[in-house]
Amino acid sequence: MAQKPSIPKGTRDFGAIEMARRNYIFDTIKSVFALYGFQQIETPAMENIGTLMGKYGEEGDKLLFRVQNSGEKAALAPEKGLRYDLTVPFARYVVQHREELSFPFKRFQIQPVWRADRPQKGRYREFYQCDVDVIGSDSLIGELELIQIVEEVYRRLGINVCLHINNRKILAGIAEVIGAPDKIVDITVAIDKLDKIGVDAVNAELKERGLTNEAVEALQPILKPTQTLPEGKENDAKAKLAELRTYLASSEIGLKGVAEMEEVFDLVESQKSKDLSAQSHFSIELDLCLARGLNYYTGAIFEVKALDAQIGSITGGGRYDNLTGIFGLPGVSGVGISFGADRIYDVLTELDLFPKELLTATQILFATFGTEELHYALRWAKELRAAGIAVEVYPEPTKMKKQMGYADAKGIPFVAIVGGDEMAQNKVMLKNMTTGEQQLVDLENLKNSTFFAR
Repeated sequence: MAQKPSIPKGTRDFGAIEMARRNYIFDTIKSVFALYGFQQIETPAMENIGTLMGKYGEEGDKLLFRVQNSGEKAALAPEKGLRYDLTVPFARYVVQHREELSFPFKRFQIQPVWRADRPQKGRYREFYQCDVDVIGSDSLIGELELIQIVEEVYRRLGINVCLHINNRKILAGIAEVIGAPDKIVDITVAIDKLDKIGVDAVNAELKERGLTNEAVEALQPILKPTQTLPEGKENDAKAKLAELRTYLASSEIGLKGVAEMEEVFDLVESQKSKDLSAQSHFSIELDLCLARGLNYYTGAIFEVKALDAQIGSITGGGRYDNLTGIFGLPGVSGVGISFGADRIYDVLTELDLFPKELLTATQILFATFGTEELHYALRWAKELRAAGIAVEVYPEPTKMKKQMGYADAKGIPFVAIVGGDEMAQNKVMLKNMTTGEQQLVDLENLKNSTFFAR
């Protein structure tokens, strides 16, 4: 008995409806990226393992998929791995092609990535990222544009979101202030889990990672910021930043992070528009416990969460000042974000936000009673396709009930019925599958009608 076919855990097949919906997400995101002057590139699914290792922190390195060498002499070939994200391959691309690029270089990339993670809801081993980065500029206008892109993408998709923002310089300053500057990686890895495991568990992990009781106690105003802010000011960025200026008074790098955040919030405030029709809710929150465990971030860091679905982050990113340095091009700053297409898909599905017309691309099906009528329908179909109308012709003149059932199953809105009477008048009987209404229509009327306007 043949073994039942299956696919690896954490991967999925996508049928026609799923692909239509995924392309809706990709097309929406691409159209917004283009408005800001970003251009599309692609990089290989595999990278040399040396390109990937050591860029994602200890947790990330454990999730790399390694690729067995094949088709070349194993002793001579470098080990390879499937890409973990699109940012590190992008940095490699920039260095390798730097003579061909104009800086600042603005690129976007929509491709799959792979992580050897434990599959669960909203977490897959193979999934798509939609990355947008600008590299070669220190200007915080980059952060502003990314925030505007996030707002516009989710406005178009109709998803209510909150963008959480922090700065790795602030986190480095906090590590200095509590007397543990060498523990910045341990601190960020631990506090990045705050939403998942809670304050007590984070404190326990910090102690396990070697922080003293005094250092952990000094960190509590950051882990529990609402205890130090006046009532009603818990989500007030300016109030939080004012508190931080006092808390970080002895840390130069921490104060630089505060200044960067103040500038970002001032830029956002100066660009607020009252003209856009609000199809969704968008807010920004300074989140001092946001850490983003990836080691390459050096400045602003972002995460976006859907307000009406419990699924974790659906967009994330940040500023990296020297990611290209590890590939031989030091001192080049960049900032970028990644939209998690698979999680966005799950949110749109859960909230029933996909446009209904995505269910079928076909606008009209020709149903025929005989061979002569079938050839007649094929000629009409060719003309309608030339006019930009998506057409199918049922491939054999079988029972009309079967042909109508096919149209129903695919959600095709119109059926053009062709019999001897219709051919004699050089027309078709057009049936609206929603209302059941039927009318005789000639070819020119059908080509120029608004029946199929999408």
